Amino acid sequence: MKTLTVITTTYNRAYCIGNLYDSLVRQTSDDFVWLVVDDGSSDNTEEVIKGFIDEGKIEIVYIKQKNAGMHGARNTAYDNVTTEINTIIDDDDYMTDDAVEKITDFWKKNKKDGVVGFIAYDVDLDGKIIGTLFPEGIGETTTTELVDVYGMKGDKKLIYRSDIIRENPFPVFEGEKFFPASYKYRLIDLKYKILTMPEAVCVVDCNQNSMTNNKVAQYRSCAKGFAFYRNEMIKISEKPKYIIRETIHYIAESLLSGNKHFIKTAHKKGYAILCAPVGVPLYWYIKYTKKKAIKP
Repeated sequence: MKTLTVITTTYNRAYCIGNLYDSLVRQTSDDFVWLVVDDGSSDNTEEVIKGFIDEGKIEIVYIKQKNAGMHGARNTAYDNVTTEINTIIDDDDYMTDDAVEKITDFWKKNKKDGVVGFIAYDVDLDGKIIGTLFPEGIGETTTTELVDVYGMKGDKKLIYRSDIIRENPFPVFEGEKFFPASYKYRLIDLKYKILTMPEAVCVVDCNQNSMTNNKVAQYRSCAKGFAFYRNEMIKISEKPKYIIRETIHYIAESLLSGNKHFIKTAHKKGYAILCAPVGVPLYWYIKYTKKKAIKP
């Protein structure tokens, strides 16, 4: 059995997914499977992927489903992974030529009880590391610690044990096509540690349009999911600074979803009462602003 599954969820990206495929063909190790979940594409994605399969250069598993949004597609992917570890590579990104070799070698040398995976670097088209570097000398850690304590910024590549990442599937709300991926990572952080591998494994085109380019539109169209996510983060957060931030957004997104009883449904009702004077105006701002982004 192969060690790594490279997961790609895709929707109408036939025009660019070939760059990722080419990078997988160039890998210095074949110890991987490429799992493509086609989230109901209406272009020629199916034809393109089946053409790749016919070439027989790498092992590909292709699944096409009714459109369910990125989180629904990832649920499908995690349910169908059979390898020990996996990572997600977006359809408009691609892997460095030795990425699979670096990932599998690092895991085989460093895996141990209590460690769920590791995190590596993404780079831009010029080879520059995106965001901040990992703290020097850090050992076992969590994504929460890296972000909240060390101030880590920028896209990174997460590699997880498949048996753990499929736990706690993303909640699916009817009509909503997005749910924050960090939901899984934060829950995993409560039980497990990750390691850091200061190596680049993925190349990202930062100029490409992405699902996160219009966060305000996401808040409006996926309000139930965001409100649920914020409430769960409130429940597991310990620092008042983060509880307050999440509560303010929870209130705004609850109102956007039509939930006027946000205090009653809040996991920490005292904070909901305290933050209402800020959360309610944020609701009105998100509802009517013409800006595409606000501070998360």
